[in-house]
Amino acid sequence: MLDTTSPQWQEPAHHTLGDLIASYRSSSRYTFLRARTRRDYDQVLDHLEAALGPVAVASIKRPQVIAQMEANAHRTRFANYVQQVLSVLFEHAIDLGWLNHNPAKSVRKLKTPAERRAPHHPWTDAAIATFRKRANPTARLIFELGIGSVQRPGDWPKFRWSDYDGEALRITQGKTGVSLWLPCTLELKHTLDATPRTGITILADKDGRPFSYFKTARIMREERTRLGLLDHDLHALRYRGVQELAHAGCTDDEIAAFSGHASMAMIRKYAGAARQEMRARSAIAKRVERYPLTA
Repeated sequence: MLDTTSPQWQEPAHHTLGDLIASYRSSSRYTFLRARTRRDYDQVLDHLEAALGPVAVASIKRPQVIAQMEANAHRTRFANYVQQVLSVLFEHAIDLGWLNHNPAKSVRKLKTPAERRAPHHPWTDAAIATFRKRANPTARLIFELGIGSVQRPGDWPKFRWSDYDGEALRITQGKTGVSLWLPCTLELKHTLDATPRTGITILADKDGRPFSYFKTARIMREERTRLGLLDHDLHALRYRGVQELAHAGCTDDEIAAFSGHASMAMIRKYAGAARQEMRARSAIAKRVERYPLTA
């Protein structure tokens, strides 16, 4: 028998955003999300529950959606996630019969101010040499895992020792769900072979507890600060890995097979600088050959 006393069967005017969030979190829309997406959504859902939990769903209009975004304009990505998650919630409310329209649909995303668009600076040869020579063993392991695997920083803590066969690593990317087989660079292989296996994951403390992304990022930030390398962030290791593949003459398809990029445009963006440098070096060599230095 249906429980008509539950919130789902109340009159639509009585449903709060808190009720909607609870219903959404028990639905397949939420439970079928990838772990990383669910983690990102949870931050927004917790924020919305604190800010608008008692508010009736039917009373929320487009201006309130925009106001919530503007209230978080200092963190543009999060503000745009507010719109995205609210739109998902309202679609769920429509499915439940609590709404007949989506007030968050087609609300324009906020643009990141130019002064906050910090580019990723690829790690230079000098920065890499400094890090490899002077970094502590834990930071060095994180570094080699990042530049060697060419994966996103959020995936580094997911690597398990069982994913390493002595020559290559396997990973299922958190963002795309793509499974990859990744032959190790010599630096990564040597580092992995020299690392004590204290836990299930490759990145783990001495008691075997797995690193979180935040612990991984903190360790790297502290070491980059100590070595004067703050200009080169974690994601830039992926950028550098793609550039090394481009310098080696890899095609876009070969790079995508390694990096797992779904967009060839991103590969061309990352590899473009390396290829331009290679073409320029080829051009100057031809120029010097044609117009040699004369006395």
